Amino acid sequence: MYIAIMGYGVVGSGVAEVINKNHDSIVRKSTQSELEIKYILDLKDFPGDPNEKLFIKDFNIILNDPEVKVVVETMGGLHPAYEFVSACLKAGKSVVTSNKELVAAKGCELLGYAAEHNVNFLFEASVGGGIPIIRPISQCLAANEINEFAGILNGTTNFILTRMINDGMAFEDALKLAQDNGYAERDPSADILGFDACRKVCILASLCFGKHVYPDQVHTEGITEITLEDVEYAKDWGGVIKLLGRARKSEDGKHIYAIVSPAFVDHHSQLASVDDVFNAILVRGDAIGDVVFYGRGAGKLPTASAVVADVIDALKEGVKVHDSLFWKPAEKPEGLLEDRNTYPWYLRVTGVAAALLPSVAGAAHVVFEDNGEAAYLVDAATSADIAAVTEKIEVLGGKVALAMKKLED
Repeated sequence: MYIAIMGYGVVGSGVAEVINKNHDSIVRKSTQSELEIKYILDLKDFPGDPNEKLFIKDFNIILNDPEVKVVVETMGGLHPAYEFVSACLKAGKSVVTSNKELVAAKGCELLGYAAEHNVNFLFEASVGGGIPIIRPISQCLAANEINEFAGILNGTTNFILTRMINDGMAFEDALKLAQDNGYAERDPSADILGFDACRKVCILASLCFGKHVYPDQVHTEGITEITLEDVEYAKDWGGVIKLLGRARKSEDGKHIYAIVSPAFVDHHSQLASVDDVFNAILVRGDAIGDVVFYGRGAGKLPTASAVVADVIDALKEGVKVHDSLFWKPAEKPEGLLEDRNTYPWYLRVTGVAAALLPSVAGAAHVVFEDNGEAAYLVDAATSADIAAVTEKIEVLGGKVALAMKKLED
């Protein structure tokens, strides 16, 4: 049986390494008599690479080769990944991907192509790297109604926040350390602005709740505004700051709420002690209760491990994972999928005296006021309430630099 790899970056090269290293056991588990990488598609040259003879630059070679049954997409980005994956599925080739941007934007459509052509479209590695989460939700927890999930979905931002919390590092210094250690890209925007976590939230929400959730529906914030003063106050409040991705269904089941933002997490929460580059995802089902999936959320070999596990499933004769792995298309409503629940909030405001805050923010108390900034605790408010408070503060000539919920569980 032949497979092809599209994209030979960190994950793609890891896939080749895992397949070559564990070849015999992978063949046995896939129920095939043999497994071989026939092509590796990449625009770059890799002189001296152990797989040097496999490299091609023309996608059509893969598409038109009937011997290639499974294609691994590790190119990243939406284009041309979407066009290549669509063509492969329509040509009767199963596709395995780690591309979260592709699955978040086009997952429903691509799953439809897979079902139509009786092949597999698998993406375990798109969320949580090597942490099993897609398959457990779609299969092991299938008897449950999933009501809510919350998680630390980005290892880069969790590493930065851990260094700020444990070592008193400023954000800029912690980011540089993450880059020096290979945990952050040269351009870290997708991580530190929350876009990476947003895509993962969309994939999980679509899978848990059965209809497609689009990235531009999810309110998304990053961690660039977090200061050491915020971190210290979180300790005083009995918790830590984490960048969380969350989604839940309304009580009547008719609405989905989703968000990515920094939040105060109480020390008693299972997510509070997740540090460094580790990820954790708490899933709440009506029958099983709370289940937490924990591990390294990124990295060459952990992610490649999840990709190759999907390859094994795709190679098994008669196994069509799309029977359990699917969600329905959904119209895109206007506006964001805002949470309507009430929470305590922490606001850090610039340009407005602390004495004025009770008149615009309601029942609360001032935490500190220094150098033109004031931190304010709001006892109970919804996201819509905080948006209204933000507008009032702007009318007074100020700005809400940071707004964070306090989560009790």
